[in-house]
Amino acid sequence: MTDRKAQLAANLAQVEERITSACAAAGRKREEVTLIVVTKTYPASDVRILHELGVRHVAENRDQDAAPKATACADLSLTWHFVGQLQTNKVRSVTGYADVVQSVDRIKLVTALSAAAVRAERELGCLIQVALDAESGERGERGGVAPDGIEELAAAVDAADGLRLDGLMTVAPLAGPFAGRQRAAFDRLMEFSTRLRAAHPAANMVSAGMSGDLEDAVAAGATHVRVGTAVLGVRPALG
Repeated sequence: MTDRKAQLAANLAQVEERITSACAAAGRKREEVTLIVVTKTYPASDVRILHELGVRHVAENRDQDAAPKATACADLSLTWHFVGQLQTNKVRSVTGYADVVQSVDRIKLVTALSAAAVRAERELGCLIQVALDAESGERGERGGVAPDGIEELAAAVDAADGLRLDGLMTVAPLAGPFAGRQRAAFDRLMEFSTRLRAAHPAANMVSAGMSGDLEDAVAAGATHVRVGTAVLGVRPALG
């Protein structure tokens, strides 16, 4: 076993233990939570190792890094999640490899994703990114739609050709009433998810929690956690 494979295997085992313990503490079954490994800034070789170790969901946040990596790993059975803020000029490229876009936060993006998905003859899963730090009608620092805009955006995704409304995503806010209160933030997201599912029962995916707060996300009821650093190590600084 190579050093890198051994390192990733050990890190994955630790993360797996954390998720299993969090599920047990919350009275949930382990299979209720899907681990998505965020592979941004890491090479395709790491993605291949992760696949060997059983990982099936990976996430990227920059199209210029993700597109060549997805091509290099096209022979693997992987679900690719796009989790970064997405500009409309990158939509056609992202639609070529992403299975799920977790950062849908405006109508203009829905329109562009729909057109690209239809052109590519693909169905694209969409999560509405909720900015819990946003005031009414505002967008958050890390992207996302204000909570009072969820319903309108969900209806737009649901009505759009080539798109599938899968649920909600958030990033724990650095500012506003939920700063430093991850569990409260994720509980709030679950409230929005319950409301969304009343109108769209199939939209039951809730993506929340990262390396530092995955336990809070599992406790709140998240179905997917996005873990990068805890699996791959501290990222090299981007020049």
